[in-house]
Amino acid sequence: MFSKACEYAIRSVLYITTKSKEGTRLGIKEIAREIDSPLPFTAKILQTLSREGIIASAKGPHGGFYIKPKSKPVPLAAVVRAIDGQDPLCACVMGLKECSDKYPCPVHHEVKLYKEKVRRAMMEKTLQQLAREISQKKTFLKNNGG
Repeated sequence: MFSKACEYAIRSVLYITTKSKEGTRLGIKEIAREIDSPLPFTAKILQTLSREGIIASAKGPHGGFYIKPKSKPVPLAAVVRAIDGQDPLCACVMGLKECSDKYPCPVHHEVKLYKEKVRRAMMEKTLQQLAREISQKKTFLKNNGG
């Protein structure tokens, strides 16, 4: 559904948000390790997220990536837009250039409601809400629950 870069971006920003509640600033190596992402790829993703104002960064011995404590809630959709563009859920699942209610692909009507539900959830769920669920062990960033 999303690019690999977007998947890593979502995982990294959720990890950063979870750790920022503890006042922690994270280095690229730790983030890459915790989200199982290649280091150079992670660095590029974090630069984009920082440039878009989704995460903050500080240089120096106590530097790293973090979420500002008093930042306003950020919808998950903001991360997706920063990495994959305006709305990847508008794209045709079969890759056709044009796919709409008027000119549907063979599976358009079957996936339309699903895509709308996912889009709505991404607008409504914030990074802070999702990080809270991770902290409460209701959801996990790693398959093994760690």
